[in-house]
Parts: sequence; C-alpha cells; structure tokens
Amino acid sequence: MHNMRLVGYAWIRNTLKLEAFPVQPEARAGATTRILATGDALLFPRKVAPPDDGDLLDHLLFALKHEGVNLAILALALPQVTQADIQQSVDAQPSSRYGRLAAWLWEHFTGAELTPRLPEKVPYVSLFDPARYYTAEPGQLHPRWRVRFNGLGSLDQCVTVRRTDAIQAVLDMDVFGRMDAFIATVGKDILDRALSWAYLSETESSFEIERERPTQDKSERFVRLLERAHDGRPLDESYLTELQNDIITNPYDRAVQYRIQQNWLRRGGRGAASVTYVPPAPDDVPALMAGLEAFANQPPRSLDPLIVASIVSFWFVFIHPFMDGNGRLSRFLIHHALCRSGKMARGFLLPVSVAIKRHEADYLAALESFSRPARALWRVWAVSDVDFDCKSTAGSTPYRYWDATECVAFGVRMVREALEHDLQAETEFLLGYDEVVSRVEAEFDIRNNDLATLVSSCFREKGRVSNRWRKQMAQRVQPEAFDAIEAAVAEVFFPEGLPAA
Repeated sequence: MHNMRLVGYAWIRNTLKLEAFPVQPEARAGATTRILATGDALLFPRKVAPPDDGDLLDHLLFALKHEGVNLAILALALPQVTQADIQQSVDAQPSSRYGRLAAWLWEHFTGAELTPRLPEKVPYVSLFDPARYYTAEPGQLHPRWRVRFNGLGSLDQCVTVRRTDAIQAVLDMDVFGRMDAFIATVGKDILDRALSWAYLSETESSFEIERERPTQDKSERFVRLLERAHDGRPLDESYLTELQNDIITNPYDRAVQYRIQQNWLRRGGRGAASVTYVPPAPDDVPALMAGLEAFANQPPRSLDPLIVASIVSFWFVFIHPFMDGNGRLSRFLIHHALCRSGKMARGFLLPVSVAIKRHEADYLAALESFSRPARALWRVWAVSDVDFDCKSTAGSTPYRYWDATECVAFGVRMVREALEHDLQAETEFLLGYDEVVSRVEAEFDIRNNDLATLVSSCFREKGRVSNRWRKQMAQRVQPEAFDAIEAAVAEVFFPEGLPAA
C-alpha cells in the first residue's frame, strides 16, 4: 500500500480539502494487475487509473465509473471544474456515459449551462446502477443529457443504500407475507392480547433507549401515538410538532415549530469532548425536513417499505428537528412508514423498539456510522458547563447526501426480529400460559391475580416457583398447587426438559 497513490473520490477530497465524510473504501492505484478490494481500499492498476498528472475532471470521471455515486463530494467538487474544461470533455466524447452524467450534475450544482452535442438516439443512462444500489424506478428523465435520475429523494437531497447480502436476505423473507400468515393462524383473543403487550412493550423500550422510565401518563400518551401511526397522515411541520407535543410532558420542551436554535448531543465527560453529535444548523432544518417529508410522503413505489421506514427514521434523528423527543419520534416514524405503505394490517404493530433495546450496541454503531464523521466537521467550544459554541463550514451538504446502508441494514433486521422473535414469542407464551392456567384451574381454586403472577414468574425462572413466592402466598395457595404449577409449566414450555439452573 506504501507505493499506492490515492485516486478518485479520496484524491478529490484530500486535494481540494473538502468538508466531507472520509471516503470508504479509498481508491488507490499502483502495483496491481487487476482491480482488487481489500479491507479499506479498492486497488486499481496504473493503466486503469487517472495519470499521475491527472486533473480534477479526470478523477471525477474515474470515480463515477469505478466507485459509484458520492453526491456529497460531487456537489462540492464539480463547481470547481471550469466550464471550458467540462465543455471540452463533452465535445470530445459527446455520447460518453460518465461524461454526460458529470455534465448534467455540473449544471445542477453550478446553475450554469453547457451545450450538449448528443448523437441521435443515444440511450438514457441512470445515475445509480440498480445492480449496485437500491433505486427509485423508473426514475425521472432529463432529456437534454439523456440521463435518468433514479436516486432515493431528489438531486438536492438524496441518500444512497448499497445492495448488500444482509439487507437483501431480509427483503427476500417477505416479512409482510409472514405477518399476514401470523395473523391468519392466531385467534383474535390471542392476537389482541399480543398486540396489547406489543404496544406497551414498544412504549417502555422506546423510553428505556432514551434512559427514561415513563410515568403512567407518558406511557399512555406514547401508546396513543403508536395507535395514530395507522391514521396515515402525511408528514409535515404541523403534524410532527403535534406528535412531539404528545410525547413531551415538560411544557418548556414542547415545540411550536421546528427548532430555531442549535442543539447538540452529549454523553458523559466535560467540555467540548462530551459533545458526541451536532445536527445541522437551525437555518438548514426547514429545507432538510421538506426533503425528508417529500420522500416519506411519496416514497418510490419500487422501494421496499422496510427500506423506506429505516431511511425515514434515521434521517429524521440525524436532522434532529426538535430540541427534545427526536429519538422517540424517529422510532415512531418506523411504524408510520410501515402503516402508510398499506402493507401493515390495521391496528397491527411490530415492537421494533423492543428488538432495538436488545441490540443497543448495534443501534449505537448504526447511529455512529453517520454521527461520528458528522461530528468531525464541527468545531465545538465550551462556553460554560452547559453551553457550547458550534461552528462548521460544511453547511447542509453532509446532511443532504449520505450513505444509509448501515442504518438500513440495522433497521430491516430489527423489523424482522420484532415479528419473528418478539411478537411470535409473546404469542407462544400467551398460548402456553392459557394452557398452564387451564390445567391448574382444573385441580385448584386460586385467585386470578395470584395464578397469573405465579405462572409468569415460574416461566421466567425456567420452571421453578421461587421460595419467595411460596412464602408470600402460603396463606392463599396450597403447597400442592405450587408443585402443580411447576409441573404444568415444565410440560408446556419446556417439553424437552428444564434448562440448567
């Protein structure tokens, strides 16, 4: 690697000193006979790469051809290509696929016009390769350059999601088909009880992720919020502010609009080092939210709703449009997007936050895939113990163009787990619980509340009623009843034998 030189996007970022996320993997050229992917680099033979004295346009065209689409770098770098240079390139190869894409993007990011010299019947070329990215098909046609925009969002605000085996494996499972089959095979009584558990557990877990213990009032508010996901209302500032007010009990933190001041996130420690994330400047929030709302309200029909839900949730929390409540609202937006897709049965809920709570380290990693490089673009000074001065020259570009692959991979996995692990496990528990209760009640007369407590506790304790409960209920429950509960729980829940204590 020592004799390999940077090319493509990494060369552009370093040479122009762009305020953009580091390029991963970096493209390098040197002593290799074929294109080779290593852990953190893409290696290219010298004859494939731009020449040693290659200019900015050489590296841009190389990057578009070999590295895919990095709109954050393209938006910052293309305006630094002169009109004469790009016109000369277009004139030399008027039908070039990557030359046309570069010229079209140059026009968009500069506002100036070039002169196309396209031969007749040149086929359209897509900005994003559908074999490499999840895309919006059929896309929008731009006839001047015979280019098709098929990105997720608009050319002013667009996320990229690379196709990966992990994401595709979840999509191929047909979560919605499995959900419908699950509903069809579960009786209404059990389904209603499982969903009651799901709504309450989703609420508790969403608060726990924020390190909060909800009061009864807060829990009820959030359950009502989740139920409203099925209303299908489009997202806008008024609706999202209304939702934020619904989940915030402190009147001083209730918003009347998107935030008009800078905020930041902190985790432990003192001074500027404690600031772990700085969201976009308040002046940038309205336009960023307008782009997010447009994507959420009319997502591409070709895009799986699981991907849409993941993008909307993470994009919202990265913009952080309110001073408080952003995390809980971001997870609510998963349910909102799934319900708006029309594929979620009315009243149904997947307890995604329960799954997220179980995988908090992975959740943090997904958030940090964006928040860490974003934080590096800000200079933060501690003004006092509670106040910070945050400055960045990067503007809104990093928040408008970003790679959501890691966030989507996490999001779709949590939706799958919420159905297969959490909701189905609760349903199986309820079916087993009813069977145990039926067996015990055939022999013993035990108060409903006592029996519910003992069966649930015995299940949690892997088939054993604790000495604490035996002593506490000794005046109300016969000794043989405790043994009967243990026997029934063992037979119903652990037919292959009790696990080791």
